[in-house]
Amino acid sequence: MAKRKKVIKRFKRKVRYNFIYALLRAMMFISGLMSRAAWLKFCGALGRLSSVFTANSRKRVVEHLTMVYGKEKTPAEIKALSKKVFKMLGMNAGDIIQSVNISNQEDYEKFRVIRGVEHAEAAHKKGKGVIFLTAHIGPFEYIATELAFRGYKPLIVGTKLKDQRLNDLLASNRNKFGAQLVERGKDTVKLVKNLKLGGTMIILIDQDTKVKSRFVNFLGHPCATPIGATIMALKTGAAVVPMFLHQREDFKIEINCYPELEMTVTGDDETDLIVNTQKLSDVTEQEVRKYPEQWVWMHERWKTKPGEEIR
Repeated sequence: MAKRKKVIKRFKRKVRYNFIYALLRAMMFISGLMSRAAWLKFCGALGRLSSVFTANSRKRVVEHLTMVYGKEKTPAEIKALSKKVFKMLGMNAGDIIQSVNISNQEDYEKFRVIRGVEHAEAAHKKGKGVIFLTAHIGPFEYIATELAFRGYKPLIVGTKLKDQRLNDLLASNRNKFGAQLVERGKDTVKLVKNLKLGGTMIILIDQDTKVKSRFVNFLGHPCATPIGATIMALKTGAAVVPMFLHQREDFKIEINCYPELEMTVTGDDETDLIVNTQKLSDVTEQEVRKYPEQWVWMHERWKTKPGEEIR
């Protein structure tokens, strides 16, 4: 019986991934036939529609928004915001899909606005390596595109997808202009060497993943937060530069770079891990609060309980 259940589970997973892959391929093709504005409007509508068929995700979004904004927003306002979350999820996913059609920097810069780039340039000129901190806000994949076009050749730390075809598609799109995907939890030596040689990397810490973590506050609640960025910064002396992206109402993307974050070094390793991870979490929270409709509220950010984190 147990063996039969495993076979059925594998079959269902295969069917699901085959469907996702075929759908993604079709959407990539269609996106190349439509203008940017028309495509994003279409994907925004699909995002809104998806909330009707994903009851668990819809419930989770409302619960998380209530956790964070329950004292300052009415239930009606939270419900309205949750609808915007799904709309923007569709638009941002659609934007990432359409990015496969970008063939050169000129195409890209037609819809990109960047502010504060001098902070990234100043940190890079130091030659000690740069850790670009970003988050799952907007079509965040464009951070890699931006840095690649600037010649920074960033290493992107991410989790490998379960389906190899989907993973290959993602890696191909991330790598095509000079960025390179590095699987989370692996190739640590490569990351350290890259930074010590003045290279760059991109990392996100705004999700609850099965990696080494510590509990710090985020959006008013303690949650297990990955410490990889903090460890890398303390170990290599690389600069940490926050760099976030969001979708604008005029269908352009806006990238905002912020000043380098100063790391605290007390000599107590555990204190340094927590204090600096809190700094990184704080700057991420500030950006989420600016554009709450563009963050992934359906993610189980507060799932891990104290004592369950990987240390």
